[in-house]
Amino acid sequence: MNCLQLRKLHLLAAILAVCLATLPGPARSAEVTIPNFWDSREILTRPDLSALPRLRFLTTTDFPPFNFIDRAKRLTGFNVDLARAICDELHILQRCQIQALPFSEIEDALARGEGDAIIAGIAITAENRTKYEFTRPYLRVPSRFASRRDAVIGEPMYAAVRKAVTGVIERSAQQAWFAKAFAGARSQALASRQDAYEALKSGKVDLLFLDAVSLSYWLQSEASEACCTFAGGPYFTSDPQGDSLAIAFAPGQTALAAATDYALKQLSERGVFAELYLRYFPLGLY
Repeated sequence: MNCLQLRKLHLLAAILAVCLATLPGPARSAEVTIPNFWDSREILTRPDLSALPRLRFLTTTDFPPFNFIDRAKRLTGFNVDLARAICDELHILQRCQIQALPFSEIEDALARGEGDAIIAGIAITAENRTKYEFTRPYLRVPSRFASRRDAVIGEPMYAAVRKAVTGVIERSAQQAWFAKAFAGARSQALASRQDAYEALKSGKVDLLFLDAVSLSYWLQSEASEACCTFAGGPYFTSDPQGDSLAIAFAPGQTALAAATDYALKQLSERGVFAELYLRYFPLGLY
């Protein structure tokens, strides 16, 4: 599943209240695993950005919970807060700008020099690598199973899936992946996420297989009526870049991309990334 597909999935999602309490804590809590893509033994050099006039991030408003407009009409989201944290870590917060544009206009805006970086789910593909300088991934978005709480389903999921009927969204990445990974298992194609959620709540299906972001937000929403929970662990595509999120810079901006990598690693080691992650994904994605 690439980031554009994930964006389309989220366009119809109901945005939950975004003022979730920040849950500070160590990089790994008792219930939620914080993703960490950094080697603690690797040393990245602190960049000197004293001559940098400003750092301009381009994002969108249609990719909740990563970038969206909140109830107070403010640009917010995981990516927006992460961009600000990066600027703070690099000591350039006063020279940091974040501008929201329609996703269809972002690439041209970067090419015209109207921004320095895109933090909006640009897929890390071979084609895009010829057009952008990418940071290292800061998040991978898995697919997850969900079941009703009274079902008590867990690993090994393969055995459970063989005995169940699993709901998948028609023409979704999860439908294709499920058919390949669980060949022969019973599935039911559903027209929308809302149909899928109702099917699980009512018992028409035993499991759902969806992207973890959508499932996480529904499971903690009032609409779920606390009926259901994650079942088993995360599932990723065979291509590590296919479900990864990274920041894209204009071609040739290798130094800025490296500086951002330094900031991302520092944010991870100091627990700032964990605080942001738990703010927007209190149930976790993994």
